[in-house]
Amino acid sequence: MSEPLRLAIDTSGPVGSLALGLGDSVLGREVLGDRGTHAQMILPAIRALMMQAGRELEDIDQIVVGSGPGSFTGVRVAAAVAKGLASALDRPLYAVSSLLAAALTETTFEAEEPSRPALDTRPGSEPALRGVLFDARGGRLFAAFYRVDGGGMTEERPPSFTDVEAVIADVSLHRAVLAGDGAVRNAARFNLAGRTVLPPPFGFPSADGLLRAMTREPTPEPVDLSTWEPTYLRASSAERERR
Repeated sequence: MSEPLRLAIDTSGPVGSLALGLGDSVLGREVLGDRGTHAQMILPAIRALMMQAGRELEDIDQIVVGSGPGSFTGVRVAAAVAKGLASALDRPLYAVSSLLAAALTETTFEAEEPSRPALDTRPGSEPALRGVLFDARGGRLFAAFYRVDGGGMTEERPPSFTDVEAVIADVSLHRAVLAGDGAVRNAARFNLAGRTVLPPPFGFPSADGLLRAMTREPTPEPVDLSTWEPTYLRASSAERERR
């Protein structure tokens, strides 16, 4: 059975991206740049990506989209385009957590810090804990934590709505290396608490991360185009009332 040709679309973060993948190989990439231009750039960028790879839209077997969390406008742009293409081409649509895609932007990493040895992710080494934090403003965060072990990754803490102080106060997370725009925005507070913050591209969602997610087990299931909606970057009504 031949490998599926996948088009991955992500606009949940500050920088949008597209990638075309065949199995474990990436055939081409396009960067969409500033968030405010994603809606205008995305369709021409898809056409350019397909031309760069010498493929037609009809060659696509699967479409993968970053499902959020993310800004309302950002996530909606990718979702609308992905659903439209999936419907027009009669292809399955796969929705992948943008937090997971961000965690998979790089699957191995080292954090250099004078008081702490570099994290070792070679097979047989102690699993490293990575926290991916998306900025929800006002010190609030959408967060997920993953164990990185020998190039593999497992979810340690599922996505949740939290804040900077809660992450700092949680002693079970004191060895976590933090990444993402929520970590970078609050780096001074995290560093003061002795936490390591990785610079971009670590922890930032990407189309490459979406493609990596599709090669992991268990493989995501396609969504129902008629009912699926992305996850927007905002607290639930109960959480807003508590604040």
